[in-house]
Amino acid sequence: MNLSSIPKVLSTFLKYKLKALLIGGQACIIYGAAEFSRDIDLAIMVSPENLEDLKKILEELDAERIFYPALSEEVLLKGHACHFRCRREDIKGLRIDVIGVMRGVDSFPELWRRRRKIQLPDIGEVPVIGLADLVKTKKTQRDKDWPMIRRLIEADIYNAPEDPTDNDIYFWFAECRTPDLLVLLAAKYPEIAAEMSKERPLLSDAISGNHEELQRLLRDEEDREREADRLYWEPLKRQLEEWRLRKGP
Repeated sequence: MNLSSIPKVLSTFLKYKLKALLIGGQACIIYGAAEFSRDIDLAIMVSPENLEDLKKILEELDAERIFYPALSEEVLLKGHACHFRCRREDIKGLRIDVIGVMRGVDSFPELWRRRRKIQLPDIGEVPVIGLADLVKTKKTQRDKDWPMIRRLIEADIYNAPEDPTDNDIYFWFAECRTPDLLVLLAAKYPEIAAEMSKERPLLSDAISGNHEELQRLLRDEEDREREADRLYWEPLKRQLEEWRLRKGP
C-alpha cells in the first residue's frame, strides 16, 4: 500500500456523499500534528441510507471485513468499530475503520454541525471532525494518544493569529497538556485562567507557576481518563467475545 491510496479512497467516499467525518491519524495530520498513518478512520452517521451508501463504497473498494463485528446499525450504535481491508489492486492493503458512537464526545449530528471542511488537492472538500472533538476522541488508554493531544494543542497555539478569540483561549486552557505553555498562557490571559480554574483546578498551579505540581496533576488527569476509557470498553469487549463464541452478529 502506498500513500496515493488514501486520496483515492477519500475521493470515493466523497463521490457517494457519505455522511462521515475524517477522524484519527489522518485528521491529526490535517491539524498540523504530524502522525504517519496507513489507515483511514471515519465517524459516520448511523442510518439505513448512510449504511447502504457505505456498503456500496466498500464494494467499489473491494474491501473485506477484518475482525469482529459485522457491519450493522446495532453494532455501530452500541459503540463498536467495524474494520475493513481494501483488496483492490491500486489501494491494496489500506485499512478503513468506521465507528458511529465514541466515548466522551457528542452524538454524530453535533459533531457534523461542528465539522471543518478542508479542501484537499485532487480530492475535494473533505469533512473533518472539529479540533476540540478530535482531542476528546484521543483521551484513551493508548499511550500514543496522549502525546498526540499535546501536539494538537501546541500546533493550534503556535499557528493561532496574534489576537486569538476568547473561544480559542478557553479551549487551550481546557485541553493544553504542556506545563510550560499553561504557565505562559496563564500569565498572558490571567482573567480567563482564573475563570477556567473553576472547571479545571490544576490551572491554579499554572497561575502560580508551580511546574512540579502542575505536571503531577496533569498525570492524574490523564490517569482518570485512561481508567474511564478502560471501563467504557470493558463491557464492549465482553460483548465482542460473546459474538465470537456464537459467531455473530
